[in-house]
Amino acid sequence: MDRDVVLNKLESLRRCISRVQEKTPDSLSLLVMDYDLQDIIALNLERAIQTCVDIGMHIISDLEIPPPDQMAQTFRSLCSAGVLDEAVAERMAKAVGFRNTAVHAYQEIDWAIVYNIVTKHLDDFRDFSRQIRNQF
Repeated sequence: MDRDVVLNKLESLRRCISRVQEKTPDSLSLLVMDYDLQDIIALNLERAIQTCVDIGMHIISDLEIPPPDQMAQTFRSLCSAGVLDEAVAERMAKAVGFRNTAVHAYQEIDWAIVYNIVTKHLDDFRDFSRQIRNQF
């Protein structure tokens, strides 16, 4: 595994989460009314989730285990390999559902869910990052 690749991606993840945190408004109603905030937050959440998947796939390729069929499975594979604990793996797998909705517009984005993510689940990304860093 190329340590520098993973560390650069972890820094990119940190920047995305920091940006989300900086731009998170004090209330859901402010988020619903502000399209610029919606764009900044949704884009950085998408990037953060994709970056986590990219990191996971990079590690999986080095472990020589079968690549997952679905993005969410990336985190479960990392759990099976002992890289992530089960709780973090499941929370990150759930984040992929948001990413898929936002990227592919399967349905209109529910800003209440986004607000819940940005106010209560940013530590999921930090936990992921910590557990990945512990591999070095």
